[in-house]
Amino acid sequence: MSTEAELPDEVREFANLYPFGLDGYQLDACRELASGSGVLVAAPTGAGKTVVGEFAVFLAVEHSRKCFYTTPIKALSNQKYHDLVDRYGADRVGLLTGDSSINAEAQIVVMTTEVLRNMIYAGSPTLGNLGYVVMDEVHYLADRFRGPVWEEVILGLAESVQIAALSATVSNVEDFGEWLRTVRGDFAVVVSERRPVPLFQHVLVGRKLYDLFDGVAPTAMEEPAQRAAKVNRELLRVSKGEASRVRDDARRPRGRSGRGKQVHSQGSGAFGGAASSKFASRQTSRGEVAISLDRADLLPAIYFIFSRVGCDAAVRQVYDAGITLTNRAEAALLGDIADKHVSGLSAADLDALGFERFREALMAGVAAHHAGQLPAFKAIVEEGFSTGALKLVFATETLALGINMPARTVVIEKLVKYNGESHVDITPGEYTQLTGRAGRRGIDVEGHAVVLWQSGMDPRAVAGLASRRTYPLKSSFKPTYNMAVNLMATLGRERARDLLNQSFAQFQTDKSVVQSARVGRKVQADLTAAHEAVECHLGDFMEYARLRDEISRLEAYSSKARRQEAADAVADSITQLLQGDIVHLPRQGWSVVLRVGQKAGKHAQPWVQVISTDHTVLKLEPHDLRGPLQPVGRVRVPRDFSLRERKDRRSLLTAMSNKIEQHDPDIPDTAIPSDEDTAQEIRRLRKELAAHPCHECPERELHAVEAAKIIRLEREAQRMEAAITGQANSLGIQFDRVCAVLEELGYLDGDELTDAGRMLRRIYNELDLVAAECVRRDVFAGLTPPQLAAVLSTLLYESRPSRDAALPRMPDAASERAQSELRGVWREVGQLERKHKRDRGREPDIGFAEAAWRWASGQDLAKVLRNGDLSAGDFVRWVRQVIDLAGQLATAVGPGDLRRTCREAADAVRRGVVAADMFED
Repeated sequence: MSTEAELPDEVREFANLYPFGLDGYQLDACRELASGSGVLVAAPTGAGKTVVGEFAVFLAVEHSRKCFYTTPIKALSNQKYHDLVDRYGADRVGLLTGDSSINAEAQIVVMTTEVLRNMIYAGSPTLGNLGYVVMDEVHYLADRFRGPVWEEVILGLAESVQIAALSATVSNVEDFGEWLRTVRGDFAVVVSERRPVPLFQHVLVGRKLYDLFDGVAPTAMEEPAQRAAKVNRELLRVSKGEASRVRDDARRPRGRSGRGKQVHSQGSGAFGGAASSKFASRQTSRGEVAISLDRADLLPAIYFIFSRVGCDAAVRQVYDAGITLTNRAEAALLGDIADKHVSGLSAADLDALGFERFREALMAGVAAHHAGQLPAFKAIVEEGFSTGALKLVFATETLALGINMPARTVVIEKLVKYNGESHVDITPGEYTQLTGRAGRRGIDVEGHAVVLWQSGMDPRAVAGLASRRTYPLKSSFKPTYNMAVNLMATLGRERARDLLNQSFAQFQTDKSVVQSARVGRKVQADLTAAHEAVECHLGDFMEYARLRDEISRLEAYSSKARRQEAADAVADSITQLLQGDIVHLPRQGWSVVLRVGQKAGKHAQPWVQVISTDHTVLKLEPHDLRGPLQPVGRVRVPRDFSLRERKDRRSLLTAMSNKIEQHDPDIPDTAIPSDEDTAQEIRRLRKELAAHPCHECPERELHAVEAAKIIRLEREAQRMEAAITGQANSLGIQFDRVCAVLEELGYLDGDELTDAGRMLRRIYNELDLVAAECVRRDVFAGLTPPQLAAVLSTLLYESRPSRDAALPRMPDAASERAQSELRGVWREVGQLERKHKRDRGREPDIGFAEAAWRWASGQDLAKVLRNGDLSAGDFVRWVRQVIDLAGQLATAVGPGDLRRTCREAADAVRRGVVAADMFED
C-alpha cells in the first residue's frame, strides 16, 4: 500500500479533491496510472473502484489529452456523464450512446463500449489525441452476447492509450492481468477484497431473523476469512427439527396410498424445496418480510426475485396488504420524482403504462425494477432509492449488474433460479454479486444479506455459498462476419488472424494446452507398454487386428452414414416447409404445418410444429421422423388462428380434409438407398482377414484384447495431438472459417474487401450477414417504412418463453413476402455455415413484427401493447433496436430509395414513449 510520502504530486492533488481519505488500493492504482502504466482494478461492489476511473479523467485534463469513459449500459453512461459535468463543466464533457450525441468532440466523452468499438473500426478522427480509456465493469467481457466488444476495444486501441479497467472481484484476476500485459505492455493489477462496509449474513425463518454464522461472519471481516466460520447452531436446530417433523409426517397414512404429497426438489435440493408440501407451504409472505425488515431497521432493501412477473406480483401483494413504509414527506418526494420523469408522456400513454398504480405503490415505499419496465420507470425507482425515500425494491438479478444502487439490506427469496432450461442453484459468484449491494458507504455502519428460509434448506450449504467468492472471468470472444471484414480492412488477413490469436479467449485456451500435453505424454507411455504384450508366432498380429478394426469401422460407418444421410434429408425437408403445408406422418397421418423454426448453434436442428386430424399438436425434430416430409398441398392458416380455440382447429383440419379429398394424393415414399460401395469393401476385407496367418492362432482372441487396447490408445494419442493443434490456434481457425463463408458469398476477394464487404463493415447485428445479403438481393426493396420496420425486427427480436399458443404473423402480404425471402437467405447462409463448420446464426423471429408495424403506422401505445402482449420496457427496447439497425443500413447502403426508407422507418417509430425515453436507459 502507498504511503502519502510515496505518492506522486498528481495523486496527492487528486486525493485532496475528496472529503474522505482514499483507500490504499485506490492510491496504489492511481500511482500506477500516474507512472504511465495501464491498471486493472478488481474490488467488491461499492468499494469505490470508480475513483480510479475518475483519476484517469483527471490525468487527461492535466496533460491536455482526451479521455473516453466507457460503460456497458446507457443508464450508467448517463449517470457518469452527469457526475463528470458536475465536476468539469458541460463544455468539457460529452456523451455518446447511440441514441444520444452531446458534445462528441469534448475532451472527456462518456460512451457505451460498442460506440468506442465502432469508432476504432471506422478509424474515427475523434480518436485523435486520445490518451486514456476507462473501461467500467470490464468483467462484462464474459457476457455471451456483448462480451466480445470489450476484447475488440482492448486489442484495437493504440498502444499509446492507457487503460483503466475496473472489474468486480474475480477469482482469475491474475490470469486476466497477465493477458492484459501480454497485449498492452505495462499493465498493473491492483486487487482489494476488503468490503468498505462489513456484511452480516442472516436467514429469515417465519418472522424470526437468525444469524447464519456463529460469531463474526467471514464477509464481516476487514479481509476475507482464511477458514470457514461455523454455522449458527440455532439455525441447525431449526433444520433438524423440520426434518424430524417431515419424517413423522411421512409415517402417517394419507388416504389409500398412505403417502403425503411431495414437492419435487429444484437444483441440488440443498437450498430447499424438497420437503413435503405440508411444511413447504409455511413460507414467510412478502408482506411479512417487509414488516420484519422495517421493524429490524433493515430498510432500505433490495429484494431479489428471479422473475419479472414475480417482482410485479410482489409489489401488488405488499401494496394491497395496506403496508406503507414511507412518511408523508418521503411519499411527496417520491411522487415529485415520478412526475418529473414522465413529464414528456401523454395522459393516454401514462394510462396504458399503468402509471397511476405504479406511482401509488412507489409513494407507499414499494416498487419493482426489471428489464420489462419502461426505462423512465426504472429511472424513477433508481432516483427514489438513492434518496433513501423508497424503502423496498423487488428486483431481478439484472440489477446486480447494473447501476450504482446500494441498499442497507439485500434479500434473496430463493437460492435456485431457472436458467432457461432447468432450475439450478445460484453460484457463489452470483451470490456475491447479489449481496454486494448491501451496505451504503458513508451511510451504513454495516450491511445485511437475508436469505428466506425454504423447507428442506441446509444451512451449511447456504454458509458455503456465502463464504466463497469464486467468480471466474471466462472470455466469450469469437470472430463474427462484421468483425472479420473490419479487421481485414484495417489490418489485412494475416495481422487480423494474429490479433485474434492474442484474444483473452485464446489466452485461456492456451493455458489448457499445457494440461492436454501432460495427459498426452501419459498416453504415449501406456502405448509403449501395451505393444510389448502383443506378439504372435504366426505373424504380425497388429496387422491382423487393424484389418478387424477397419471392418468394424466400415460397418459402423455404413450404418451411421445411412442414418446421417436420412437425418440430413429430413432436416433439409423441414427447413423448406411453409405454414399451411399438408404433410403425412407415419403415426398421425395427414397433418398441417403451423410453424417452422431452428435454434442457433453448430449442432442445432430445425423443428416443425404440426396439427394432425385428431387435433394433436406436435413439435417434431429430424430424429422424430422416419424420412423427409414432402408437402402434397397447402391450406390457408387464418391470421387470427389460435390453437387454444377448438373452432379454429376444427376449421383448419376441415380445410385440410377437403384438400386431400379433392386431390387424393399418394403417400410419399421416403426410403433412403443403401451404400453398395461400402458393402463391397467390407466383403473384400473379410476375405483378406480369413487369409491372414494370425486368423488360425489358438490365442487369437487373447491377443485381440491387447491389440484393441493399443488401437484405442493410438486413437486417443491422435485425438490429443489434434486437440492440442486445434486449441493452439482455435480462434485463427474460426476466423478462417468466417472468411471462407465471406469469400464464397463475394464479400472478400482474396485478402481484399469487395463493395459488399465494405457495406457489411457498417452492420452490427447478430445476423449481420443475413441483413447484408437481404440488401444485395433487394429483399427490402419496395417496402413502406412500417413494412420495413416489421421485417427488420425479425433480425433482432428474440421471443421470451410463453404458454400463449397464438401464432405470430407478419402484418401484411408485402412484409410476409419479404420475410419469406429473408428466411430463404437465412437458410442459404446456414447451409454455407454448416459446410464450413460454423455455428449457425439464430433463426429470424417474427414475434415483434406486428407491434413494430403498428407503431410505425401511428397506432396508439395502448393498442400496440395490448395486441402484442408486450411489457412497456421490452417494447421500447426492441423498437430502439429497430431504429439502430435501420440507421446502420441507411449508412451502409449509400444513397437511394432504401436509405430513404430506412430513415423514414426510424423516424416513424421514434415517437411518443420511445422518443421520450431516449435519455433514460
